[in-house]
Amino acid sequence: MTKFPFHNKDIKLAMLGMTEGNGHAYSWSIIINGEYDLKALSKCPYPGIINYISKQPKNTLGIKNTKVTHVWTEDVKESKLVSDIAKIPNIVEKPEDVIGKVDAVLISTDIGSEHIARCRPFVEAGIPIFVDKPLCDSLADLETFDKWVKEGSNILSSSAMRYAKEAEPYHQSTYELGKLQYVSVTMAKSWETYGIHALELMYPILGPGFESIQNTGRKNRNFLHIRHKSSIDINIADIYDMYGGFGLVSLVGTINNIQFQHKDTFYAFKKQLVAFVDYLRTGIRPFPWSETYELIQLVAAGIESRDKGGVKISFNGGK
Repeated sequence: MTKFPFHNKDIKLAMLGMTEGNGHAYSWSIIINGEYDLKALSKCPYPGIINYISKQPKNTLGIKNTKVTHVWTEDVKESKLVSDIAKIPNIVEKPEDVIGKVDAVLISTDIGSEHIARCRPFVEAGIPIFVDKPLCDSLADLETFDKWVKEGSNILSSSAMRYAKEAEPYHQSTYELGKLQYVSVTMAKSWETYGIHALELMYPILGPGFESIQNTGRKNRNFLHIRHKSSIDINIADIYDMYGGFGLVSLVGTINNIQFQHKDTFYAFKKQLVAFVDYLRTGIRPFPWSETYELIQLVAAGIESRDKGGVKISFNGGK
């Protein structure tokens, strides 16, 4: 295989894994490959994917000189459907079968506690990896990933919310709001899997330096208070079935405020995947590893705080 980074070569990718409620193997493969079988797409078990993919002009699909050439999921019937929809030529019997046949892999599953085991064969083989959010959900696993990265493994992970179109203007500046004082974010599904969406949606706006987190909620109703070094207070409400509040953000300053909600799923996924391919070509991370480290600290601390009855957990932020 060509040595990383890959520069202008044609890149072959493997799409690996699928967990309940997460259809990224379908959507990511379509977005990367730039084409899909319309009849097969109608059988996709995720209506939301059918909806936003079918609305995209064909010229917005695809990443130049990059293809998903291999797929594996836990169910061979699902693998076959992903293959049919996104026109992936090779279905493998087990994830390790792609070693030596692709340039990089995407772990398209969102159960963080499984990601060490899913990534280990590819770390050991020296294959670059993109890991779906969250990278992991415990400090012990985070330290393992940190060790791998420091040893030279090319591992990238992010929430697509980092690339939310609606938030991008505020990555650069919030000056029209005055001094930013308060941020709130609402999110659906579990803190373990979707808390990272809320965190990474606000992270490029606030930057590093989170000082404490406190989760006074319970398993399916998480309520968090987070403190940033800039004296900004953040509240996150993550309620399992609160889909009406998915990615709703309020930014409040001393003289003005703004509220926006993430809506354009395709834009965020496409930009996230392009960032990974750019990393494969250049070897330059789209954002520092230290940001992922700090974000996963927050995910893990949010779980710990809740499980300990809402205790406040303090840390210096980052690494």
